[in-house]
Amino acid sequence: MELLGGAAFLRLENAINAAAMRQRVISNNIANGDTPYFKRSDVVFEEMLTQAIGSLGTRSLAGRVTDPRHIPINGSYPSPAPRVVTDESTTINNNRNNVDVEKEQALLAENQLRYNLMAQQVAHEAKMMRIGIQGSV
Repeated sequence: MELLGGAAFLRLENAINAAAMRQRVISNNIANGDTPYFKRSDVVFEEMLTQAIGSLGTRSLAGRVTDPRHIPINGSYPSPAPRVVTDESTTINNNRNNVDVEKEQALLAENQLRYNLMAQQVAHEAKMMRIGIQGSV
């Protein structure tokens, strides 16, 4: 039995790593908001995860669904690693910089909420594991 080392926990771990990486990237974007020719970067993770899960429909090995209420079994969902991409196609300022500091600050706040949610989920999983091993709290 894979409890904290299973596929779901691995996806959660990669999502937390993506949020931490996104925090660094957005902070770097804000710090370089006035740097000429600087191009903003972003972290791609959620889109890659969605694509990876969507591509599971093409697998040949799948669970047998005998009732429409069954959840399809497609094996374990892959969890891609987050990666940084740079937006070279846009320019906002006269100095060819494409950082909108207000937008970056909003993205930073959104990312912080996402990170907090995932950290709470990890704490919940660990608490449930502890309750399962020790009994009631």
